[in-house]
Amino acid sequence: MRDPVTDFEYPEAWVEACRSPDLLGDVRRGLAVLTASGSVLRRGFTTGTTAAAACKAAVLSLALDTVEEVGVTLPCGIAVRLPVDAYRGRASCLKDAGDYPSDVTAGLEFVAMAVPSLSGGIQFVPGEGVGSFARDTPRHLRGTPAISAPALDCIRRSIDEAVEEADLSGTTVILTVPRGAEVAQKTLNPKIGVQGGISVLGTTGFVEPWDDHMTEGVLDRVARADAVVLTTGRLGLRYSRLLFPEREAILVGNKLHEALRAADGDAIICGLPGLILKFMNPDVLEGTGCATVEELSATPVWEETARRELAAFRARCPRVRVVIVDRDGRIIGESP
Repeated sequence: MRDPVTDFEYPEAWVEACRSPDLLGDVRRGLAVLTASGSVLRRGFTTGTTAAAACKAAVLSLALDTVEEVGVTLPCGIAVRLPVDAYRGRASCLKDAGDYPSDVTAGLEFVAMAVPSLSGGIQFVPGEGVGSFARDTPRHLRGTPAISAPALDCIRRSIDEAVEEADLSGTTVILTVPRGAEVAQKTLNPKIGVQGGISVLGTTGFVEPWDDHMTEGVLDRVARADAVVLTTGRLGLRYSRLLFPEREAILVGNKLHEALRAADGDAIICGLPGLILKFMNPDVLEGTGCATVEELSATPVWEETARRELAAFRARCPRVRVVIVDRDGRIIGESP
């Protein structure tokens, strides 16, 4: 049985040990993950997925009056249905964190208001509670909404589907997060230069139950692998597979310390610079004037900084090779 989100092939022993066989269908569809102990953990939905559901419901309710559930196709390609509360152009959707215990945005309400467009166009407007960038970054200009590209694509696609289904000529949709500014203070947004609200994110559309799944599943995979590449995110996983096809690439998120202990031997770390540089040196940004490692990577001091940190880490961990890539897969730092 294969996980359609991560492409991980579950060992047969895990399937046989499953304590809730009736939930294996959810595992096959990607809605849940199976752990080594046999427990099934439910995936949640990202802020991007929640926003898309609210926006779609708001548009549909212009034609249907009330809407209680909508279908959303996630960035990973899996179609899901989410509960909503929509009436005559106003819709609300609550963020479902699944079995991820540390999601500070769990239960957060996303509200969308939709009105027919007289011009026939489709417009999406991020409103109150959606964060914006406080400074220019390599990928975002100051003042632009903190909405990732996969999340924005999902929102726009969902609105387009609703416009077609409702047989409208066009619409304007305004998305707000009433408690967004308050909840954002509990996230990393203030440290990374996002102000005024939460970020709307979601590479796959799902929230992974990392804390539990890591201890029972992924670290076991790392320990069993003959040759392993450890990576921190979905893009890192993609490029790790391309760069090191002879090795097993395993997504470990921010659990690099635990994963290296489980590997107990030669390993490669490959991925985007953010988590990797902070893993090698938690104080790497001190004195740089940069809020994030990504911002640092676009400055003139990047090459010198990366070379210094990579050399220092290689001296501490001579059996671990580190390869840092950018979002286009180009290598921008590598162990000496």
